[in-house]
Amino acid sequence: MWYNILMLDLSKCRICPNECGTNRQRNLGYCNSSDKIVIARACLHEYEEPCVSGTNGSGTIFFSGCNMRCLYCQNYEISRKQTGKVFTVKELADLFKKLEDKKAHNINLVSPSHYAPQIMEALDVYRPDIPIIYNTNGYEKASTISALKDYIDVYLTDLKYADKNTARILSDCPNYPDYAFIAIAEMIKNKGKPVFFPNGLMKSGVIIRHLVIPSYIRNSLSVVRAIADNFKEHVLVSIMSQYTPLPNLKLPREINRPLTPLEYKTVISAAQKANITAAYIQELSSCGNAYIPNFKEGFNFI
Repeated sequence: MWYNILMLDLSKCRICPNECGTNRQRNLGYCNSSDKIVIARACLHEYEEPCVSGTNGSGTIFFSGCNMRCLYCQNYEISRKQTGKVFTVKELADLFKKLEDKKAHNINLVSPSHYAPQIMEALDVYRPDIPIIYNTNGYEKASTISALKDYIDVYLTDLKYADKNTARILSDCPNYPDYAFIAIAEMIKNKGKPVFFPNGLMKSGVIIRHLVIPSYIRNSLSVVRAIADNFKEHVLVSIMSQYTPLPNLKLPREINRPLTPLEYKTVISAAQKANITAAYIQELSSCGNAYIPNFKEGFNFI
C-alpha cells in the first residue's frame, strides 16, 4: 500500500511520466484533468480484440483527458478537454456493478492513467467478479503499474513508438520509448503470460497493441523488432490497421491518408519473419469510422 498512499495525493501530481506537479485539486494537469473523475461514455463495446469483446461485449468506460498529445487521436473529442459526466469514487464503483449486471465480460478502463488513484479507490469499494482491463496508451511510470498490481487483471497497452523522433513529431512525447518499454516489462512481471477462460476470453496477462501509421513504417518495423526481442514469449500482440484521418484534425500531409496495402503488408511480413505468432492482425479494411466511439450516446445503456 506504500505506493497507493503516495499516489492518492493529487496536490502535486506525479502519476504519469509527464510529472507535471500540478495541484489537481485546484487546477487541470497536463492530462486536462482535475481530481474529479470525468467519464465520457460507458457501454458494452464490441470492437476490441476477440478475447476481450467476446459475444456480450466489453464493459468499457471511456475516461476524459489524456497524458499524451497525439496529432491523429481518434478520441480527440474527449482526450483534449473535459467532456462527459463527473463521477464520485462511489459512483464509479456503482458503474462497475452496472456493467457487470449487463453481462459484460470484463471492465475495460480506457485512458485510465491519470485516474489511477481514484480507480484503485473505486475497486476497493466494489470489485467485480470479472477481469479488470487497463486499456492504456503505454505512456506509464513503472511505479504506477506496480501500484496497480493487485487491482488489474489484463493490461491492454499500446506500444506506439520505438523511435523517439517519431514520438516527438506525432505525440510531442520524445521520451515515450524510455517509459513504455519499462512499463510493459513491469506489466509482464506483475501478470505473467496470458491466461484464458475455457471460452477463450482473457483472464489475465498483457496484450500489446501497435497501430500502424502511414508514412512512419520504419517506426512500426522498429516496434516489431522490439516486441520480438523483448516481449513476444510473454504477451499477445495486436497489429492494427484502423488508422483513420479525421477531417476535424489538422493533420500533416504525410499522415492525412489511410494506410496503403504495401505499407501494412510490410509490417505484417516483418512480424511473421520475427516469428510473432501469438498475434491478432486486423484486416486493412478496418480503416473508417466504425471503430470510433459515438460519445454523444454517453450512458444511454444505463
